[in-house]
Amino acid sequence: MRAGPPRRLTRPPAGLLAGALLAGALLAGALLACSGGVPGARLETLPLVVGNERVSAEIAWTVEDRRQGLMHRESMPEDHGMLFIFPEERLLSFWMKDTPLPLSIAFADAGGRIVTIADLEPNSEAVVGSRVPASYALEMNRGWFTRHGVFPGDSIAGIPRRPAE
Repeated sequence: MRAGPPRRLTRPPAGLLAGALLAGALLAGALLACSGGVPGARLETLPLVVGNERVSAEIAWTVEDRRQGLMHRESMPEDHGMLFIFPEERLLSFWMKDTPLPLSIAFADAGGRIVTIADLEPNSEAVVGSRVPASYALEMNRGWFTRHGVFPGDSIAGIPRRPAE
């Protein structure tokens, strides 16, 4: 069976190609701005003050964001983390399934006061809990809290208000 006459390839108009490139560049810029310019960040990023240190943190507002967390993330800048926001103060528990990045976690009460700090083992299914009711959990690179002199009793400032779920 014969396929028919060959099709003639045509070049798209120059304006269409330029418009597509511009749209792609604008989209990439918007995504980078939303992530605070942090490679690999997929959530809104906001500035926080932890103890006396400024950090940027991706904000995990929703159940799905909190469930995904930093899973599959291979690296993270030194002063970057993820803040998990829960709708009410309660005992919180975390694990590191499918999370190869070594992390430390600080649990904070409704006022932003850090109540517990713990190290988390990469890819572990061991559960690490807040020990007392907490509304927030901030994950940073392993040892960040110790290196910056942040301890239970210190506070996390700049936490955005929780939206209703």
